[in-house]
Amino acid sequence: MKAAVYTRYGPPDVVQVTDVEKPVPKDNEVLIKVRAASLNPLDWHFMRGTPYAVRIIAGLRKPKFPGLGVDVAGYVEALGGKVSQFKLGDEVFGSCKGAFAEYVCASESVLVMKPANVTFEQAASVPVAAYTALQGLRDKGHIQAGQKVLVNGAAGGVGTFAVQIAKSFGAEVTGVSSTRNLDMVRSIGADRVIDYTQEDFTKSAQRYDLFFDCVGNHSLLASRSVLNPKGIYVGAGGTTDNWMIRPLLGAISSLVLSLFGSQKLLMVLAKPSKQDLNFMREHMESGKITPVIDRLYNLNEVPEAIRYLEIGHARGKVIITLENN
Repeated sequence: MKAAVYTRYGPPDVVQVTDVEKPVPKDNEVLIKVRAASLNPLDWHFMRGTPYAVRIIAGLRKPKFPGLGVDVAGYVEALGGKVSQFKLGDEVFGSCKGAFAEYVCASESVLVMKPANVTFEQAASVPVAAYTALQGLRDKGHIQAGQKVLVNGAAGGVGTFAVQIAKSFGAEVTGVSSTRNLDMVRSIGADRVIDYTQEDFTKSAQRYDLFFDCVGNHSLLASRSVLNPKGIYVGAGGTTDNWMIRPLLGAISSLVLSLFGSQKLLMVLAKPSKQDLNFMREHMESGKITPVIDRLYNLNEVPEAIRYLEIGHARGKVIITLENN
């Protein structure tokens, strides 16, 4: 079978699409015939081996696991001996290792059924981005109906889910994006939009109960200034460096600032959750949430897809499609 693999750290050119052995599912796994997979920033971080902290997981000198991609959707091709939740031919989506391949194995604990009204490409766009948005808003931000929520980076992969998830909780949502994405952000439910090329929201008199930040392009003090007295800031993205100095300083600053006053400044690190996948499945099935897809690439174009994602201007999700698989 074909798979996108890398054997050393570096730019997208280190990723090669080649023939590899077809995997065999363990007792608690299913073999998935992949129809679609989506890219996340963690894919190019693992590809480049930066920040260097990822090498603790991926391998110090070279990658321990050659595959990239964790978000997947496809058909159940084979079952492990102890699998009880799925049958052959089921259409599923969830998480795995090495999703940029024709076939992958995934634990049944991180898979759910794909709704019939959702495409494989839409389903594959969900896991990492939706985990981040849902767990950040609900678990860290304690979002409530009627609250004023600000989403910075509302047009990105996580941001497009955050806007729609916040609306599903009954919040009043303001989305921050560039000029070209304002109409799209409105179309997915934002009550108000801010063009960051024309307006600095940190200098506005408007205050929010919850600030969900996918970009991290303002200081924590500036971000804190847009919150109500008991508001919550949740950081879900931002710039980094090879040694993680800026993120670590940010985390320390958040902790220190949270000790003084009633506002909270928190960070979210998403975790796989079958319960959260089911939340997304139900909300997609009902039409409350519709994934936003920017571009489709085929398996042979994985390096180009990663290169595009690294630029940082993707509108929604970037997808690897194996439509004829």
